[in-house]
Formats: sequence, C-alpha cells, structure tokens
Amino acid sequence: MVVMDNLVTILFIVNILLSIIIIFRERRQTAQTWAWLLVLMFIPIVGFVLYFFFGRGISKEKIFDMRSQAKVGLNVELEEQKQALARQLFPHPPTAQVEVQKLVYLLTVFGQSLYTTANSMTLYTDGRQKFDALIADIEQAKNHIHMEYYIYRSDTLGNEVKEALVRAAKRGVKVRVLLDAWGSTQVSLKFFDELRLHGGQIAFFFPLFVPYVNPRINYRNHRKIVVIDGEIGYTGGFNVGDEYLGQVEKFGYWRDNHLRIAGSAVYSLQNRFLMDWNSQHALEIKYDPSLFPEIKQVGTIAAQVITSGPDTEHEEIKMTYLKMINLAKKEILIQTPYYIPDEAIHNALKLALLSGVKVHIQIPNKPDHPLVYWATYSFAAELLHFGAVIETYEKGFMHAKTMIIDSGLVSIGSANIDVRSFRLDFEVNTIIYDAQLATQTKEAFLADSIDSKHLTIEAYQQRKLTIKIKEGLARLVSPLL
Repeated sequence: MVVMDNLVTILFIVNILLSIIIIFRERRQTAQTWAWLLVLMFIPIVGFVLYFFFGRGISKEKIFDMRSQAKVGLNVELEEQKQALARQLFPHPPTAQVEVQKLVYLLTVFGQSLYTTANSMTLYTDGRQKFDALIADIEQAKNHIHMEYYIYRSDTLGNEVKEALVRAAKRGVKVRVLLDAWGSTQVSLKFFDELRLHGGQIAFFFPLFVPYVNPRINYRNHRKIVVIDGEIGYTGGFNVGDEYLGQVEKFGYWRDNHLRIAGSAVYSLQNRFLMDWNSQHALEIKYDPSLFPEIKQVGTIAAQVITSGPDTEHEEIKMTYLKMINLAKKEILIQTPYYIPDEAIHNALKLALLSGVKVHIQIPNKPDHPLVYWATYSFAAELLHFGAVIETYEKGFMHAKTMIIDSGLVSIGSANIDVRSFRLDFEVNTIIYDAQLATQTKEAFLADSIDSKHLTIEAYQQRKLTIKIKEGLARLVSPLL
C-alpha cells in the first residue's frame, strides 16, 4: 500500500536516474541532450521506450568493428595524392569560376576520398529511366554485381530488378546484395530464394531481432550503391520500389537525382561497398584484382565520392556541405526533402545571403514524415527573412539531395540536410567538379521551378494556428529527427 501511495514519486526518481545514466553515458550534441531530457521528463515511460528505439548510440565495440574494415585497394593512391597536395600540387578541374582546390584537399586528406578525373557521368532525374539503364547494365554484367540499397520493396519494380539479378547469376556472374534491415522490411531471404539458389549472396545491415522490430531505428545504411564489373557505378537518391517510378498515388511523381558513373570514381564506390559488406561479417570479401580492373579513360569529369556515418569521428558530409556553401560567390541551389539543419549549416546559409549570394531551395509540398515536414517548412521559411528563394515542389514528391554552387560544382547523393544524415545514418555523396554537369543539373533544377510554388513571407505569416503548433513541436524535437 505504501508503495502504491508513493508510486508517482518512485517513478519520478527512477526516471531521473535513468535519464542521467542514459543521456550522459554517451557523448552527443548539447541540443540533442536537452531534447532527450525533455522527452524523458515530460513523458517518462513512453520517453524511455522512444529513447530505446531512437536515441541509443552505437557501442564502442561495434564502432571498432566497423572501423577495422580497412579500405580495399585504394590505400596507395590516397597516400600519393595526400603527398602531392601537401606539396601544393592542387588540381584545376573545369569548374568555371569556383575555386575548389581547398575542397579537394579537405576531401582527400580529411575525408580519405580519392580524387578522380577520368569519368563519364549520366544524370537521371526520372526513376523509370534510371532503372531501365541499370537493368540494361545488369544484363551485360560479366564478372560481378554489387548492390546496396536502403529500401528494397517486394513490388513490381523489386521483382523486375530481382529477375535481372537472377538471370545474371545464371550466367555465372557473382551477385552480392546488401540491404538495410529497417528500410527493407518488405523483403526477406525467402524473397531472394531463386537468386540464392544460383549462387547470389544476400546480407542485411544491422538485421532485425524479429520481423518489424528493431531497437536500432537509428544508425541505418541509407546509401544507394551499385557496382557492375568494377567499371560502372550507380549512386544517388532512388531506392527500389514502385513509388520511385511515380506509381504510388500518395506521392505522385517522384523527383530524384541519380548518377551513372563510368571511370575511376567507380573504385571509390566499390571500396565503400566492400567495407559495408565486410562490416556485417557476411562472407568477407578480400582484395581481388578483378574488383578493381584497369579502366581506360572514358571521360574528363573530375569527382570525389565522400561517405560518412556514426562510425567516423567527424561529420564528413556536413563538413563538405559547409565548405561548398563557403565557396559560393554568386548562387547556391539546393534540393532536399528534409531541411532540418544544425546551427552551423543554417548560419552558413544566412551568412551567404547577407554577403549577397543567392540561395534558392526547393522542398516538398507534402510530408512523408509529418514532424519532419513541418520542421523543414519552418527552418526553410526562416531563410525568407534573409532573402532566400524558397519553393515547394507541386508535381509530386521532391526527394533529390542536391547542392549546386555557381554552376561549376555539384553534390548529388543520399544525404539530406538534417541531423540524421549528418550524424546517425551511413551516407554517400558524389562531389562533381565539372561546369558542364553542374549546368545540366542546374537546368533540371530550373525546370523543377516551373512545377513549384513560390513561398513568400506574406503567405507564410498567414498560415493557420494548427500549422504554427505543428511547427513549434517539430522544431522542439528537431535535434532528434
């Protein structure tokens, strides 16, 4: 009886102790710490459950395991480039007026990213075109196919890609597929039975304990990588599912950016896939010359593939975005489904605007995650007061993760402008130093403006009270999103 009378007090004390133990045993950003403390204090029991699924960090042991997966095949080239850069032997790619030498230095020395110059790239903005090209390349594969996606669905497109992989496996091509366990809950090993029967290998990143239940909702593999014969690579924003073809009514037309790469930048994509595959201890792959075949010069585009994740000490992609923003002299064009920046990115864009640089951002007009959408809407609208151009894409769902600097430098990849992409998920972006491709990407951006609605300060100030409440709540928990 005494216990029941003091139940509230007991729960309160236990919750305080749990808060101290849970929050302060891990190093994290101050804003995140306070956000989790608020959640734990105001919704004690539910807050603890939410933290269990969303807030826990990766153990030191797991980080060590992932860091132990050394780069495969690129160590010598990277060291040579670092030495050259140390001697002030900077590359000078054709980027119009953008001075990118310091960015190249940053990504090579700090980001451990190989600088490549002999690439040919095709930009895909339509899902059907991207997957038609991918399946055509799969049909021509001779040695191996390495595929890594966050979302893979068991729908029409998922079966179409799987059948192409099965045909390749029947020809003797080595097929390896790595899927994120949380993003790809629709598929299982059973879905790939025929592929496995013919020698294909399937692995799941941070696998679920039981179907649809996983205490690791954070720290997901958000990368999209395909490497074929070590010569052709695909990376960008499209996952495998019918919605990415614009066939799901909820989203309408799916607008994204994806790259087909031929050339030496494929080595970096291959290296990243091998490290991700080996991190899951699924039939570890050793170095083999066939994985890194000699590639004759196929183009003139310079590029670097940059990756980041919670297994690294620094936020490489966030640092890359910051450096790109600081390089801008005329304009910054951004497409992102989620604009929930930390203070550094948000202030960098404000500073650019105050310095006379045009900032033009396109965001979706509809949510796929409501809280995330309203936080995006609020943060983007704040830039209106500094002179930014903000547009909401009306044709369908804007999912592209793109940054274009002065028509000479462009980033295309999987990373959004939010805390999740910067700190919590495993991401990959391609930084392209080429005025022609940057201009092509800009033209696609401007075409999207035709299908977008201009957000004005007046329209934003007239929003309903319910929207203001949603925005306030979303911004309060934004460090957790």
